[in-house]
Amino acid sequence: MGDSAYSFSLTTFSRTGKLLQIEYALNAVANGRTALGIAATDGVVICTDKKFSSALVEGEGVRKVERITDGSGVVYAGVGPDYRVLVRKARKSSQAYYREYRETKPISQLVKSTASVMQEYTQSGGVRPFGVSLLMAGMDGDGTPRLFQVDPSGAYFGWKATAIGKNYVNAKNFLEKRYQEDMELEDAIHTALLTLREGFEGEMNGENIEVGVVSKSDGKFRLLTPSEIQDYLDEAN
Repeated sequence: MGDSAYSFSLTTFSRTGKLLQIEYALNAVANGRTALGIAATDGVVICTDKKFSSALVEGEGVRKVERITDGSGVVYAGVGPDYRVLVRKARKSSQAYYREYRETKPISQLVKSTASVMQEYTQSGGVRPFGVSLLMAGMDGDGTPRLFQVDPSGAYFGWKATAIGKNYVNAKNFLEKRYQEDMELEDAIHTALLTLREGFEGEMNGENIEVGVVSKSDGKFRLLTPSEIQDYLDEAN
């Protein structure tokens, strides 16, 4: 009996030690739109492709980069509805933390609690893993800019720069060549847009990509406006 006999069970390991539903969830991530992030010396940038399948789609209310707390944000690759659930849970846990300690939840704590939620869905009956990987950006308790990736298994990693979703291998290779230890936030934004452009189908503009940044100067996370994104794209040309 091969691994295929275990492919419908989330809570049963295959003979080769795999949980195949988690691997299938990672396939859903790999089919999603490319998203990437870069941690600079004075901030973090995360961005993603927000191109729609049809020009008739009303994209005003569709957001792929979300703010969790005043100082942290998240972007995803994979299944959008699953992402909304995780964003809501992350915001609730952040509010609970603030009520108890009267301070913003550090990004490392936020990542751990989100990863714990995702891990619970890998060993419970009647559920399936979340079909998303997350890139979470923010300031840690000591004011250090941090970038984390959280996978459907509940595993999480800190990164200097990384990419998820479709074309993530080429995007990572591009980042490895471009990333520098002393990179500042402005340079990181330009590098992120250049990396996204490598695998982008069609022309990039301020409307079909989303960019979120958190700056060490004020510790606040914010989304760049379409006009700001367009200015960065014009500078890169």
